[in-house]
Amino acid sequence: MSANAPAAVDPKLFRDVLGHYPTGVVVVTGRDAAGEILAMVVGTFSSVSLDPPLVSFMPMKTSRTFDRMQKCSSLCINILGGEQEEIVLRVAQRWENKLDGIDWFPSPSGDPVLSDSVAWIDTTLWDTVEAGDHWIALCEVRDLAVTNPVSPLLFFQGGYGSFVCTSLMARMDHEILPAIHAAHSARPQVEELASSIGCEVTVFTAVSADEMATVLSATGAGVDREEGLAHRIPMVPPIGDSYVFDQDGDTQERWIAKLRGADETVKEVHRARLAFVRDNGYLISFLPAEGSAAYDEMREATRRYESGRLTPSEERSIRASIESSSVDYRIRDLVDHEIYDVGSLVLPIRDPKGGHSMTLRLGQLPSRQTGARINEWIRQARTVVEVLER
Repeated sequence: MSANAPAAVDPKLFRDVLGHYPTGVVVVTGRDAAGEILAMVVGTFSSVSLDPPLVSFMPMKTSRTFDRMQKCSSLCINILGGEQEEIVLRVAQRWENKLDGIDWFPSPSGDPVLSDSVAWIDTTLWDTVEAGDHWIALCEVRDLAVTNPVSPLLFFQGGYGSFVCTSLMARMDHEILPAIHAAHSARPQVEELASSIGCEVTVFTAVSADEMATVLSATGAGVDREEGLAHRIPMVPPIGDSYVFDQDGDTQERWIAKLRGADETVKEVHRARLAFVRDNGYLISFLPAEGSAAYDEMREATRRYESGRLTPSEERSIRASIESSSVDYRIRDLVDHEIYDVGSLVLPIRDPKGGHSMTLRLGQLPSRQTGARINEWIRQARTVVEVLER
């Protein structure tokens, strides 16, 4: 009795199910006979054999770059770090000159090693095996080294990330404890500020380049702390400008690049805010017609972020919720006699090393206030910042 033919597998289901298993991301580089640099992104890299030392990657049969790589005398495999997603996108989206504007140095074979890659592996193509719509490229290892021992970039559930545990308790080290001590030494002033204005006042510290955490919070009479942001919040625009403004240009652009799908007008709003806080030492956001309800989706997103380790799809959903807030972040001049509804006031706090790893945030502020009154809030907040900086 002959076996029944297997049912056709839905390609979408195939990708979805297999997408729940992470794969490493590498950039394979080489040089053709004329010396032209070749590069391609591969998400199917793995170790194969120790004797002989073999690794593999699986390019699509339609890859024109791999057609040319098969004629190269050597190939270098770059294992990427968790912060190199932008490089992946740049290489993948280009048809030629793929490494233009990307820092690299030559491996012993002369092929490009991307700066800040976790490791590089110099290889020669050992064999190519046909596998459906892909090739299995088996490569013999000639030389290799770790150059940047950080968390690698992975591809998982349709997105890139390093997916390292974001537990605050796992990072209660000497870098964070000074912020906690500084904030609590200023507790009386923080509480007085919250009471006098009738708002929520929070002191955040940067836990990493991707996350901020509350180290002190106080509320005025009738203000509900649960209506504020969570104790841990991701640095996704608009969150994090009070930290990022003091970082280098590449870090700022990586932060802005987290605005997936945003047009250039939106990105320019956040670039303008970085320049404004650098010059003025504070930032304001304004509420739209629906008032404080504009923060509902953002607040709920930060609660979900705080709840525990997240899959990439959950992180993308949270990021999208934060980005989609209708709060107005455009820079405005405050006119003393005009009326405003302020969503938040944010002031960076200089740390002992001269950086700005801490932030003072005023939220749940009284509505319908004059520009003169808001300027007074800024003056009061600056006084508390001075105490925190001491």
